[in-house]
Amino acid sequence: MYRLKTGICALLVLALALVSLPAAEAATDWDGGRIRAEGTGIAPARTVSAAQARALARRAAIADAYRQLAEQIQGVDVDASTTVENMMVASDTVRTHISALVRGARIVDEKALKDGAYTVTLEVPVFGVGSLASSVFTRNETRRQWISPDSVYEPYVGDRDYDTTGYGTYDRGWDRGRTTPAAPARRSPSTSSAGSPPSGRAVGGYTGLIVDCRGLGLRPVMSPVIKAESGRPIYGYKNLDSDTVIKNGMAAYVRGESDATRAGRNPLVVRAVAVDAGANPVLSADDARRVLIENGASGFLDAANVVFIR
Repeated sequence: MYRLKTGICALLVLALALVSLPAAEAATDWDGGRIRAEGTGIAPARTVSAAQARALARRAAIADAYRQLAEQIQGVDVDASTTVENMMVASDTVRTHISALVRGARIVDEKALKDGAYTVTLEVPVFGVGSLASSVFTRNETRRQWISPDSVYEPYVGDRDYDTTGYGTYDRGWDRGRTTPAAPARRSPSTSSAGSPPSGRAVGGYTGLIVDCRGLGLRPVMSPVIKAESGRPIYGYKNLDSDTVIKNGMAAYVRGESDATRAGRNPLVVRAVAVDAGANPVLSADDARRVLIENGASGFLDAANVVFIR
């Protein structure tokens, strides 16, 4: 009896641990290019035949997978303060597109289990034609020019028009209710993690950008903004071609340099000094300036060859 009670307690502890997993960690890794959900169904107790029982169990599994898929999609973070669900509430267009996306989900796996249950796995693409990205982002008709590298040292009072999707979402600066920090003092090149180019000239040849955010609690979002210490955005959706963003997203999220293939063979590597609102990497003024100077020569930001190490 003691062993039985001990086993039951262990199972309860395990169940509570699983239920308590943070949503961001428990959900499908949408940055991998797809969102998947596995549904399980069982047939009613009384069925005419085994074939009917299997068909009814399959139908129930599909319905369960659709429900889970919709919940996962609605929980995806679009930017630092907006989820897909928020956008669906605010925009009939987004809601219509995403509803159609869920209805068109592809069955990638299904199987009947020995106990009579049935499982079905549905999948929708995050990027590409007919994807979640194509529903979230609207066409960026006029790309915003990259800011002047030296402007990262200037005071920044915020930009209410910094749209992160084209549907009216925008970067809200630093934490809501806080004033934007004063611009940092210009520092010597030796304090920059990437080093400063001589006399403001680009070294050139960089294939991408890696921003090391380890230990800062960065969470993946579909429309991140890279900022300078003053809060001034230096990289965001309004700077990019819509087709590029919809096809591949704005950045890859990885756990180490070996997985940062999106940044190419010769990436510029910088270290974030902070993460704004849990989602936007913040660079020192010197590093932000260096990134903009090198992008002017190599165009890696234009190609969205950006990787964040979490």
